[in-house]
Amino acid sequence: MASRTHDPAAKPAWTPSARKPPLSSRMMRAIWRGLPEKRYDVGWEPGVEVPAADGSPLVTDHYFPRTDTDGDFPTLVVRSPYGRGLPWSPQYGMLFAEQGFHVILQSCRGTGGSGGAFDLWRNEAADGQATVAWLRQQPWFNGTLGTIGPSYLGYVQWALALDPPRELKAMVVQVGLHDPYALFYADGALRLEQALLVGLGMTYQHRGIMPVAKATLRLQRRMRDIVTARPLRGAYASALGDVPWLDDVMTHPDAGDPYWDGASLARAAEGLSVPTSLVSGWHDALADQTLEQYARLREAGCDTALLVGPWTHTSAMQQGWPEVFAESLAWLRSYLCDDPSEMRPTRVRVHVGGDDTWRDLDDWPSLPPVSTSWVPTPNGHLDQRVLTAPTDGAGSAPLASVRYDPADPTPSIGGPLLSRTAGARDNSALEGREDVLTFTSSPLAEAVDVLGPVSARLSVSTDTGYADVFSRLCDVDAQGRSTNVCDGLAQVETVGEGPSEVTVPMSSTAYRFPAGHRIRWQISGGAHPRYARNPGTGKSAVEAVDFTAIRITLHDGSVLELPDGSRTG
Repeated sequence: MASRTHDPAAKPAWTPSARKPPLSSRMMRAIWRGLPEKRYDVGWEPGVEVPAADGSPLVTDHYFPRTDTDGDFPTLVVRSPYGRGLPWSPQYGMLFAEQGFHVILQSCRGTGGSGGAFDLWRNEAADGQATVAWLRQQPWFNGTLGTIGPSYLGYVQWALALDPPRELKAMVVQVGLHDPYALFYADGALRLEQALLVGLGMTYQHRGIMPVAKATLRLQRRMRDIVTARPLRGAYASALGDVPWLDDVMTHPDAGDPYWDGASLARAAEGLSVPTSLVSGWHDALADQTLEQYARLREAGCDTALLVGPWTHTSAMQQGWPEVFAESLAWLRSYLCDDPSEMRPTRVRVHVGGDDTWRDLDDWPSLPPVSTSWVPTPNGHLDQRVLTAPTDGAGSAPLASVRYDPADPTPSIGGPLLSRTAGARDNSALEGREDVLTFTSSPLAEAVDVLGPVSARLSVSTDTGYADVFSRLCDVDAQGRSTNVCDGLAQVETVGEGPSEVTVPMSSTAYRFPAGHRIRWQISGGAHPRYARNPGTGKSAVEAVDFTAIRITLHDGSVLELPDGSRTG
């Protein structure tokens, strides 16, 4: 770890720039509501060059509070591969500077005018350390440092936390990433739509509004042709151009492949002592990663907080921004400014879907989870019952079957996506398809609370030996509208004639099924284009040209496990 060398007397005097932040940022700032009053006017020093670990210039904008007296303000580092303009300039540069922070908004290597070549995840630790080394030489740096940012801007924080500088006193990771493999794959199945959208953002967003807008429209127009191409590999080039790292991602589906060595930064949280605030949404594409981060930090004894709202990956930073900003600001003031006055009293705050309330908890899950078992029946019912060990021959009787045709794949609707179609959606049309199985409870006599990780244990067989199984929990209201709550996908390889056992993690939730509603378990062979189509042949989904329709049979012994949310301590 580099030593801290903060000696203001040894540094040259600093003459603050008189420039105001960009007009576009000031205009966006003016439209936000529900935010605290600003404490300071904001100054702006654009285009500062900070040397990267290899000497490449990292273009950096410096936002700071303007004051007539010598201010002593902590510093926030925000490193981004998405440019330094909208929305980052007003959302982080301006808002936090006007609350009393120096803010360093920096373009990652090879993006936004910074030198060198962008290489997904491989340079962030070294370049983060180089940025801190540069900060130590700045006359306005008071030796107190925090980090903040969403998505990949969270990944660069974990990269710095691998070897945290002594000055690092707080982190705020919002809808953040720590494991690129899990961003792109679920149990070896390619998260196709997500991969394309990440490719779009990484390639074009740092170039400015018009280039990314044109690329977005181009991808939208060509999306169907791209996701149905045979083979799938390289089809994205018609919309995104040549993106070598994306081709690498799509052709390395095995988590154990050396390609992914060092990509996951899970180890950063395992021994961390830097107080860390985590923010996510129940329909955030990275919600599972946030909950994993929280569990590791708690295991390490790190001071941490968790906020999970009714948000998607993007809406957390838009509609949810007043809550997210207040949470983040309170955390930073507490640990960087020694002002805990705005901190909430509990470690965890989650939004409970179904009745649109918030619940404050001491931990997540609030108690060791106890699950209730919901069992499908041959007539399409879903019954809550106590399972006993099967007798000889039990557990193999078929309950229902469905035919999945990769040439006409089961479509994806809503859920934890990066796109604007994410979130809770009406599943009625989807459930009317012949390639979707549903099992539905009777109307509930009283409300059922689900709080914690949801999973399915399936006993399945296939006629080709290869399949995916998509499992979804839904809430059916009194009018028959079926709304998705949480879901997951797992790959299945069956051996012999008997069924195979597979567990499908279905993420976590905080949800109340009101009295009179029904609980529905939805099962299908995929969700396209959210996931690449399983060709049914055992061949790579990216390279496959020939497809085979798959008969998937669900057998007795399959169970939907729902964590009991009535026990909150």
